[in-house]
Amino acid sequence: MARIPALEPPFTADVSTQLASMMPPGRPPIGLFRTFARNLPMTIAMSQWGRYELGPQLSLTMREREIVILRTCARCRCEYEWGLHLMVFAHRVELARAEITSLTHGSPDDACWTTGREPVLIRVVDALHDSSDIDDELWRSARDALDEREFLDALLLCGWYHAISFAARAARVELEPGAPRFADAAAS
Repeated sequence: MARIPALEPPFTADVSTQLASMMPPGRPPIGLFRTFARNLPMTIAMSQWGRYELGPQLSLTMREREIVILRTCARCRCEYEWGLHLMVFAHRVELARAEITSLTHGSPDDACWTTGREPVLIRVVDALHDSSDIDDELWRSARDALDEREFLDALLLCGWYHAISFAARAARVELEPGAPRFADAAAS
């Protein structure tokens, strides 16, 4: 049960305008955004950063972005955001079932990771999650795969989704209808 219930329509004009700006045209606002809208100034402030993180200016590819997001959400045990991103983006970035299982329950050493940058990104997420830092050895190997802009984007993308995960979990945002659950990504 949600600790901070999502707003339900009808919305006030300012909330309606903000929520519409955060969603693709014609799509109803997701529960997380309706929860955040209980603090409209915060929602307005964070929406610009969210547009950057999910937009075309991010230097990582969409697939790399989703790998970072899914791994971060899985490590934070945020089933809401993990499931939402799987539902919306997994098919677009052609994540295979084995990759989804690995991101959720596995490691960057799993056999499904054959591209050099992808396991590096997973290692970066894991290091940040485990120690809030990156040791010198991982830093060097990640810098061999990522330029400075890409590295900074990966670091802040991971941090952003830690914040989103913390808020969604602590507020107990209810899962979106049809969203997958962690058990759906169990190893077969």
